Amino acid sequence: MENNHPTPLAKASSRMDWRNRFPALASRDFRLFWCGQGISSIGSQMQFWAINWHLWELTREEVAIALVGLFRIVPIVLFSLLGGAVADAWNRRRVMLATQSVLTAVALALGLLTRTHLISAWSIYLLSAAGAAAMAFDNPARQSLIPNLVPRDHLLNALSLNSVMMRVATISGPVAAGYLIKNGWISATYFLNALSFLAVILALLKMRPPAVERSEEERPEISLRALREGLEFVRRTPILVWTITLDFLATFFASADALLPVIATEVLKVGPERYGYLAAAPAVGSLVAGAAMASRPLVIRQGRVILIAVLCYGGATILFGASRLFWLTWFAYSLTGLTDTISTILRQTIRQTVTPDHLRGRMTAVNMIFFMGGPRLGEIEAAVVARWVGADWSVILGGIGCILSALWVGSRAPALRHFRLEQRTSE
Repeated sequence: MENNHPTPLAKASSRMDWRNRFPALASRDFRLFWCGQGISSIGSQMQFWAINWHLWELTREEVAIALVGLFRIVPIVLFSLLGGAVADAWNRRRVMLATQSVLTAVALALGLLTRTHLISAWSIYLLSAAGAAAMAFDNPARQSLIPNLVPRDHLLNALSLNSVMMRVATISGPVAAGYLIKNGWISATYFLNALSFLAVILALLKMRPPAVERSEEERPEISLRALREGLEFVRRTPILVWTITLDFLATFFASADALLPVIATEVLKVGPERYGYLAAAPAVGSLVAGAAMASRPLVIRQGRVILIAVLCYGGATILFGASRLFWLTWFAYSLTGLTDTISTILRQTIRQTVTPDHLRGRMTAVNMIFFMGGPRLGEIEAAVVARWVGADWSVILGGIGCILSALWVGSRAPALRHFRLEQRTSE
């Protein structure tokens, strides 16, 4: 009689195959962190896309939607360097417990104001600014914590898995938001986001990351000198300067998120449900890229691949703006997510690898100013251009600007063009 049950040897082999393919998940703390962040990210994505649609419903103004980006970026610029210094000087897990609690309160306030019909564009702006201030401390602590949870050899795998988790969230979050908005439950998107933060707070409470040993010289203080040290390190590291510059320019020109409600309603003539599907499109492409890089992480000539990915990102943005068919627009938008994820994972891996642990928080903070400043300022630029030439042409011109920016950086930055990570790690 044939035995269809796996033998203990087969089970062990299966576990080994799983650990070999996704070695970062062998770390208990990383697994906890990854799962908690995954649940929380779904709620955050629901809220992000609900806010854009909510502002469009309240104002019917492209610039009004884009202005929320300005209220998000100002606190980032003001506080991110301080947030980076805090992430390097204080316990990163405890910093995240505080920031996640603030973000929970912001989501609850949005839900209550919406439920009681007291919501306005200005209340959304001010609460978004409060959330962004918390993120100025949360992002450096979160990104700097990940390298402490896995061995150095598993960092690329951990960042790839992190990207996969984020893409699953950015698929399910917008779709869920679209469904809730269609049924008149926009306040539920905010309440569910507040509830989702409990997952990451619980994960942080259960984690026991190893203490990082540092010499007296490596223990930073929260001071102007510490902030200058972080800025100086970035300035003296060409690969960091050029990856940050490329990221800022590409997202400044090619950021189309704020115009998505306009594209959906005015160009494609679709409602909130299809808006949700469209908002999820970049995440589908990103999920494909993230999964591929997590399972097959070997990438040769990382710098050149980053430049090619950004060029393709600009081309996909042009197609997105030019399309009048929902399925083609969705496909083009998904390509922006795929190409952006390839670039993002490689840039994050390079930055975390070339940066000493005691400077990671401040490096992340400097990067965050440009990483978040590019798309937020780009949304305002896109909205202003859209008022002159229309949302579709605004997106097309942004894609052209992205391509020109990548060509310029490629011509001026041999440190990026010829960069190979394995050369640095073997030195």
